Amino acid sequence: MPSITRAPSPGPERRSVVEAQVIAAVERLLAQGMSFTEISVQRIITEADIARSTFYVHFRDKSDLLSRLADTLRESHFTMGVVWEPTGPSGGVDRLAQVFEEVIASHRKHFTVLSAISEIAAYDPAVRDFYTSDLDDFENRVIEVLRAQQSAGRTPADLDPVAASRVIVWGGEQAIAHHIGVDDGSGDAAFARELARIWWYGAYSRPAED
Repeated sequence: MPSITRAPSPGPERRSVVEAQVIAAVERLLAQGMSFTEISVQRIITEADIARSTFYVHFRDKSDLLSRLADTLRESHFTMGVVWEPTGPSGGVDRLAQVFEEVIASHRKHFTVLSAISEIAAYDPAVRDFYTSDLDDFENRVIEVLRAQQSAGRTPADLDPVAASRVIVWGGEQAIAHHIGVDDGSGDAAFARELARIWWYGAYSRPAED
């Protein structure tokens, strides 16, 4: 009986190179005004200059591709957010505003892909799970930080960390998406500053009720 061998899985370095090529290709196609549903796999591999077999080594189909794009971008945004701490030399409201400027810049750079992910997530559970997973992780991180701040006496005990984290994390994500859609970039610094102040004075350093 002839032996059946499986093609070796690509190494991490090769995988990252191919994923970068595919992400860039999809972004270029979306920037041309095409919707993600209109873009065929053949169009993607032609734009990315890779073989069809290479595409299917890395992605099962277009939904898997979009899920991976969501995962890559959200992980990047999550990493930006978790480096900030309320206290310490790199903490405080001014540093938080800088973090939001970085997040907004990344959202703006990848806006077409993020818009496509949001569109497909409305009816594709697999994409939606990837789309929301990092926000869930970020929400849990904010809950953890707020509780630590409460324990240290820096955040009032009457604040509900779970409710507050839902408002500022999910509300902030929607606000950033809307801002990028209506602003040409000239208002990014002001928007980041106001968002940071809302987080800081609305939750982290909110005065206790009498």
